[in-house]
Amino acid sequence: MDKGLTLRDVTITKGGAPLLSVDHHIGPGDVLTVMGPSGVGKSTLLAFITGTLAPDFAASGTVWLDGHNITHAAPHMRRVGILFQDDLLFPHLSVGANLAFGLRPGGRAADRQARVDEALDEVGLAGFADRDPATLSGGQKARVALMRMLLSDPCALLLDEPFSRLDAALRAQVRDMVFDRAKARALPVLMVTHDAEDARAAGGVIVTLGDG
Repeated sequence: MDKGLTLRDVTITKGGAPLLSVDHHIGPGDVLTVMGPSGVGKSTLLAFITGTLAPDFAASGTVWLDGHNITHAAPHMRRVGILFQDDLLFPHLSVGANLAFGLRPGGRAADRQARVDEALDEVGLAGFADRDPATLSGGQKARVALMRMLLSDPCALLLDEPFSRLDAALRAQVRDMVFDRAKARALPVLMVTHDAEDARAAGGVIVTLGDG
């Protein structure tokens, strides 16, 4: 079975009306971009993949990750990471504690701290472990959110318009960082976006929903 993320004959309906259909394989390190206007079902597709589809939608087809059928697995067992528009950092935790939240429970405290420090160093934030997330810039928050997700050791990465709140210069920088990290870890990536520049930067296949 192919490594990567495979959406096999996935169809989502609402009230009996078809919303979207996708049949695609995303190889390790590759990016599939799904574009389309609001309400066409882009985020709904991500919810199906993560196991959080709202009950007013119905879906058929299967989701495969590295040869395993995860269609009916519990959300926390799917090994799928997701980044949203908002960084969703916990305001009551330090930057380091936010990152540690991504790690699996257990292990030596020193080992966990070493992984957190390593992650901060990788994105140019060495020494930020004790900082309050409220003191970070938008770009710094985006980097912390990315590394927290990567510390959970996902086998695939979903991007739900994650660059849309960043200004143009920062957007390109964070976008390149996300794609570079995903490629270095051989993660299949599915990105949903309105933005043609994001789609071009991803450099992979583009599927447009809602164009008839």
